Amino acid sequence: MTDSCPPRPRKSYDRYDEVSYTPYPRSIPLARRRVAGLAVDWGHPALAGDAALLASELCTNALLHGCLRDRLFRVETTLTDTALRIAVTDPRGERLPGTRPPHPDDQFGRGLLIVRVLAGRWAVERLTVGKTVWAELDLPKKQDA
Repeated sequence: MTDSCPPRPRKSYDRYDEVSYTPYPRSIPLARRRVAGLAVDWGHPALAGDAALLASELCTNALLHGCLRDRLFRVETTLTDTALRIAVTDPRGERLPGTRPPHPDDQFGRGLLIVRVLAGRWAVERLTVGKTVWAELDLPKKQDA
């Protein structure tokens, strides 16, 4: 179900963005570009590539395993003093993600392994309706002057 830690309480954030997308493949590059652009706009261009990849993997999982026809999925991006968080919410709470070793010939099955490697933390939060899968990229430590 989760890889590194249980869901944590929400905390305050410095920046926040939320967009809902239609459950179609064309939404994935839109979300990926938006999250990467936010990382740059919010002062962390070095994280843009990893943030885009996390968004892509989480959105792909939502599309393949969590979306229902004509029900939107939501991407929330937040910036705190320590992390950039990408959270994807879909309507299918009964289908929880998990990692498994993929077979070399498998076309799918590596997304959460990528998330596990890139993210400082990731988890699944069960909701009354649906679920949220989130991943956080740690911000570089500020150097004292």
